[in-house]
Amino acid sequence: MAFHSILVIIPAFNEENSVGSVVRDIPAGLIDEIVVVNNNSNDQTAVEAARAGATVLNEPIQGYGRACLRGIAYAKNRQQKPDIIVFIDADYSDYPGEITQVVGPILAGDVDLVIGSRALGQRESGSMTFPQVFGNWLATTLMRWIYGVHYTDLGPFRAIRFDSLIALDMQDTTYGWTVEMQLKAAKKGLRIVEVPVTYRKRIGFSKISGTVKGAVGAGYKIITTIFKYW
Repeated sequence: MAFHSILVIIPAFNEENSVGSVVRDIPAGLIDEIVVVNNNSNDQTAVEAARAGATVLNEPIQGYGRACLRGIAYAKNRQQKPDIIVFIDADYSDYPGEITQVVGPILAGDVDLVIGSRALGQRESGSMTFPQVFGNWLATTLMRWIYGVHYTDLGPFRAIRFDSLIALDMQDTTYGWTVEMQLKAAKKGLRIVEVPVTYRKRIGFSKISGTVKGAVGAGYKIITTIFKYW
């Protein structure tokens, strides 16, 4: 197997209690670099990420997509460009050790984008709220009806070839990020596969699903993003 450079991007907002565990649990030897994008945190997220061995970038303007874009900009400016980018959240709800399964289809040379599907995998009871489960079902159903693409999840744990990611010209700065990537990938004819991933209760309080305002706001952005690319 040819050498592949893999870079992990972890957007993080106030995740001081979990981000270190995420970084430390990523399999040693598989990843070229782990990048935590500190997204306007007012706690010790940056300190804990650096202590665990990550490269820490600061993105002072709030926004999930904006943090991901900051990580991509960093990757583009590296002397050695990565072959694969992995995205995973900083709340320790995903299992970082499963990066092996998520990048596997790309390493095998068969796929451009891999979505880690919580719907296909094992979910700890209570790990996803009702708005999250319903929102995923509604969004994936609308994407199937409107675009004819079959997804089971909008999960943030994913891997993509770097050249494919750049070709998507990602733009969303908030919670339409995952939908934008999946829709653009399908429209461009990328080879896409979903793999089962395990999901557990996150550490700490969710800034999205943990509040009515956050859940409604994220849901609205996801739905409008779906229709935006129609």
